[in-house]
Formats: sequence, structure tokens, C-alpha cells
Amino acid sequence: MSDASQTTAPTRLQRQVLAVAIVASFMAILDSFVVSLALPAIGRELGGGLRIQQWVVDAYLLTLGALILAAGSLSDHFGRVRVLQWGLGGFALTSVLCGAAWTGEMLVVSRGLQGVAGALLVPSSLALIVSHFDSAAQGAAIGKWSAWTSAAAIVAPLIGGISVDLLSWRVIFFVNVLPAAAIWPVLTRLRKADAASSSAGIDIAGALLAVVALGGPVYGLIEQGSVGWGSPQVWLPLAAGLVATVLFLVHESRTAAPLLPLRMFTVRNFGWGNIATAAIYGGFSLGFFALGIYIQQVGGMKATTAGLALLPSTVILMLLASFFGGLAGKHGPRWFMTAGPVLCAAGFLLTLSVGGSLNYWTQVLPGQLVFGLGLSMTVAPLTAAILGSVPEKQAGVGSAVNNAVSRIAGLVCIAFAGFIVGPELTTPGLHRALLATAVLLLLGGACSAVGIRNPVPASPR
Repeated sequence: MSDASQTTAPTRLQRQVLAVAIVASFMAILDSFVVSLALPAIGRELGGGLRIQQWVVDAYLLTLGALILAAGSLSDHFGRVRVLQWGLGGFALTSVLCGAAWTGEMLVVSRGLQGVAGALLVPSSLALIVSHFDSAAQGAAIGKWSAWTSAAAIVAPLIGGISVDLLSWRVIFFVNVLPAAAIWPVLTRLRKADAASSSAGIDIAGALLAVVALGGPVYGLIEQGSVGWGSPQVWLPLAAGLVATVLFLVHESRTAAPLLPLRMFTVRNFGWGNIATAAIYGGFSLGFFALGIYIQQVGGMKATTAGLALLPSTVILMLLASFFGGLAGKHGPRWFMTAGPVLCAAGFLLTLSVGGSLNYWTQVLPGQLVFGLGLSMTVAPLTAAILGSVPEKQAGVGSAVNNAVSRIAGLVCIAFAGFIVGPELTTPGLHRALLATAVLLLLGGACSAVGIRNPVPASPR
């Protein structure tokens, strides 16, 4: 890295890197959630009932979660920019296929392919930041990246609701072509300075085992909602995933060039940071899943209004994430990762006041404001702690592991939502979901306090 990365003001190259990383990741994460409020319109036009609607969401999450680890390895092997170009081009193409789909089945297949391309975007973009920023500048850059990518998940329902209400559900896919085209010239210029950071071969066997290990349980959890736990359609994929997980761990411990270097988990901040990630992002997913449905189905809000109702936390995140990222870069991430989830939990506990006739200003908004502050304190320090604990040459796979953990944790928690809220989301069911969310967030904060260690400052020369 150049000395310029140590200066306070980012260089022109660093600004370009950050812009590319934010846009690429924003696209991938946005499309994880943007279809949620468009599903009724998709069902009316393409048919297929609830099953097709479910798979429109889950086909993307399945391929994204199952392949993101292999994508991180590709990023380290072939170079960040090259893999970003592959992902960006594929994402634009598959987005067009999704928008042009004339049957539900075609849309599901296209969404699965879109998830493959999306898996190439996130680890490469974050690894690109790690390789171009150092120290406090890296913390601030990761803070901006975290703010935008976290905002993508929160603002996605609003974008989907507005598109459906004013235009068409197809717009949410076609619009992806515009940002892809906008950053492509910048990627082309960055490609000249891009180089592979690893000369080791690709662990193909590990990649295939990882796909089954992640994809099998995800598929089984998705299907159990419609066919039950006793169906072979559920327990066979779960069993296959378990066997593949064991084989994957054995293989990775023996191969010379592992897809997932298991010794990474012996690094304290990496291991504990990913445990905290699972609890924190599982809580985020469960809480917003239940709250977002409740304020529409029980509270009576329209889709667009519901999206607007959850925006305050996004605004706070956008304003403060870079600030807290910079502070964590200077003072260490431990106590930010501890206090942030605790504040997030407090925000969801405040929302327990919801009941009877919904009053957004007194029952929902206060919790969203507290949650937004806690979220701002959490996301950038968490990401910086995990990626700062691994060598730069493994930043791609480190990012991929952390993103896979967060995606799978969210998917698993949503899959279990029915056990928490019951067959129909009522006020007591919402309260149970909010309590479960708070417990997960407090657990994440406790893991951070116990496990995370701040970097030791360099001795003055």
C-alpha cells in the first residue's frame, strides 16, 4: 500500500475504490430484500401461488449464501477487480432476465442465477477497501461501506413498495443496469492496478462441499414451512448438509490450499467476531421481519408507508456509521461492538409498547431512533475487527466468511419465526419476536465484550 492511504483525506484512487465497493455491495444486498413488498404483484401477474412467491425470495438467498465463501476464494486468487467485473456483468444480465420473466418458474431460475452473481460482489468489494485503506482511514471507509450496505437492507422494502405502487415490480430488477453501467468504467481503470494476491490453486472440492453444506440446510429450512419436518424433502437436505459440513471440515484441515483456512478461527477477533455476527444479524433479520409485517397486516400501513416508517434508523446509520468507524479505528472496536448491540436491543424492547391501535410516533419511532444509534455503533467496528484480524491476502475469504455467517444467520432466524410468532402474526406474537430479537442482540454484545480484543498500539519509535 502507498503512504497516501495513511493520510487523513482519501486520495482520488481511494475515493474511486470506495464508490465501487459501495455500489457493488449495495446492489447485491438490496436485491436480497427488495422483492418482499412486490410479491403480491408478482403473484397476480405470474401466478404460481405462495410457493413461487417464497422461492422468488429464497432462490436468491440460497445461491448467494451457498456460494459467497467460494467467491471470496476466487477474489483472493484472481484479483478483486476482476471478480467484481465478473459479478457486476453477471448481475446486470440476470437482473434483466428477472425483469423480463414471463413465468414464475423463469423468475425463480433467474433469481437463483442472480444470487450466483451477487455472491461475487460482496467479498470482493470489501476486500478491495481493505487493500487500499489502512488504520483509522480503513475504519472510516468500512464505516461508510457498512452504512450504505446496511441501509440497503432497510430501505429495500421502501424501494420495492414505491416501484409497485407507481410503476411495476419489474422496475426493481431493470434498475440494476444503471449503477452497473455507471461504475463499469471505474472498474476498468482500477483493473490496470489489480493483481491476484494468491498463487495457490482453487479448492474446487472444498467449494463443492461448501455449497452442499450451506445449501442443503437452507433448502431444508425453506421447505419445512410447507411440507413439515417429517418430509424427506426436508430431512434429506438437512442430513446431506450435515454430512457435507463434516467432510468439508476434514477436507479443509488436510488440503494444502484450503478454501477456508481453519486456522483463521484460532485468531481471537475473527472467531469471536463471527459468533457475534451470527447473533447480531440473526436478531436484525428476525426483528425487522416481524415488525415489517406487523405494521402492515395489523397496523394497517400501506407498503410504501411501512417502508418510510422504518427509515429513521437508516438515516441515523448513514449519518453516524463513518464517525463510529473512525473512532473504532483509533480506539479499538471492542466496546463499540459491546454497547452497540445493547442499544439495538433496547430499541426493540421499547417497541414492546406496541398494542391496541398502532401509534407510530409513540410506539415505533422511539425504538427506531435508539436502534439506529446502536446500529451505527455496531456495523463498522464489527466488520473492521474481523477483517483487521486476518492478513490482507486473505481479506476476500475473510469477508466472504463474515457475509456468509450474517446471511445464513438471518435466513435461519426467519425460518424459525413461525415457532416464535405462531401461525398468525398477532400482537403477542410480535412481542415474542421482539423479545427473542433483544436476547440475540444482547448475546452478540456479550460475545463482543468477552471475546474481542482491541489492537495493541504500535510502540513509538
